[in-house]
Amino acid sequence: MVRPSMERWGDRLALVTGALVGIGVAMAQALVQQGLKVVGCARTMGNIEELAAECKSAGYPGTSIPYRCDLSNEEDILSMSSAIRSQHSGVDICINNAGSGRPDSLLSGSTSGWKEMLNVNVLALSICTQEAYQSLKEWNVDDGHIININSMSGHRVVPQSVTHFYSATKYAITALTEGLRQELREHPPHIQIGDIQMRPTEQVT
Repeated sequence: MVRPSMERWGDRLALVTGALVGIGVAMAQALVQQGLKVVGCARTMGNIEELAAECKSAGYPGTSIPYRCDLSNEEDILSMSSAIRSQHSGVDICINNAGSGRPDSLLSGSTSGWKEMLNVNVLALSICTQEAYQSLKEWNVDDGHIININSMSGHRVVPQSVTHFYSATKYAITALTEGLRQELREHPPHIQIGDIQMRPTEQVT
């Protein structure tokens, strides 16, 4: 049964990045249960294809749409955005959930590890946000949402060296969320901005 407060979102589209495991899968499933079309993207298709099959088998009113996208690759993101616009009339909700955590400290970490975290945690989030904004503007959506899934590491630096660079990327999300909120005051359409701070066990692996 669709909750009354969610009825207006029926058949509208949400993009959930990092929909392979954990929070991403749970959010994608919950939105499908509420009647939305949900594009769940990840580097590999296994779990998100299983989620699509499970949602269909359960008879949920929405639709789970798996999409393979390497968020560390800008071309992949732009290709996904183009496909969503052409096949589904754009994005109504963008949930930037994907994240990369590697044990690469400032003093002994690898440049490749730093780049991966920057590419996924900061650049991919920024590109997805920009593409979602352009889609909302193009289709005159005046009640869209952009939600950034952050971490407590974006608000504190714990005394654990392997988390310090990761924490820096999460602080960037905090700054980008507030920056986006400020920019949108001057540019239509009206978009709700959210920064959800998760409280996982702060362990970078």
